[in-house]
Amino acid sequence: MKVVILAGGFGTRLGEDTATVPKPMVQIGHQPILWHIMKFYASYGFEEFVLALGYKADVVKNFFLHFPDLESDFTIDLATGAVERRRRQSETWKVHLIDTGLATFTGGRLLRLAPIIGDGTFMLTYGDGVSDVPLDALLAFHRRHGKLVTVTAVPAPARFGGIAFDGDRIVGFSEKRAGGDGWINGGFMVMEPGVLAYLDGDEDSLEIALLERLGRDGQLAAYKHAGFWQCMDNPRDKQALEQLWASGVPPWKRW
Repeated sequence: MKVVILAGGFGTRLGEDTATVPKPMVQIGHQPILWHIMKFYASYGFEEFVLALGYKADVVKNFFLHFPDLESDFTIDLATGAVERRRRQSETWKVHLIDTGLATFTGGRLLRLAPIIGDGTFMLTYGDGVSDVPLDALLAFHRRHGKLVTVTAVPAPARFGGIAFDGDRIVGFSEKRAGGDGWINGGFMVMEPGVLAYLDGDEDSLEIALLERLGRDGQLAAYKHAGFWQCMDNPRDKQALEQLWASGVPPWKRW
């Protein structure tokens, strides 16, 4: 099963890091947050990724072009130029790196990926958040309810808008609130290829053009996850993730 990651974000609120790299390439520990997300999916056996790139797409492409060498040990004979790999990196991922345009909205990025997504169920998430959501249980839930999309709903920090429910079915979205109870879309979605028919072009957003339309049609369900979830929207978020990683037991690490 393919995993689509929306990796074209600017991330301008994270300071100097994002002057030269896109948000998904901002490092947590010594690896980009994008790598952490992919490692999490791979720990459940999902190893084919489709990266929807935009801002600084070349930075993401260069990372993966050089990844096998940078993650391996090797010996270089400077006289001959011969390179001997001594320890190969262990990842067995297949990664599609697709430039979906600098100004394309999130839904438009997904639509541009249609030829690669194909006609099978796929997963989709954002390139700036990690979680310990059980992906096997999420997929099983999606297959049971038979909707076109399952969203992982997580408890809402006050700065986010919320999701309105009718049981497990999503019926609407609310504006950002100063406080109180609620749930938000935490990413880590499961989708059927039929969702692409809800999108028209580059100016469609995932959140409005797709998810709200699906909600009105009764084709959107929520898997409620009360465990760990953290996005990286500002320097404080980044610092919190760095501290969790430095602790040696970050909640999203299963490898």
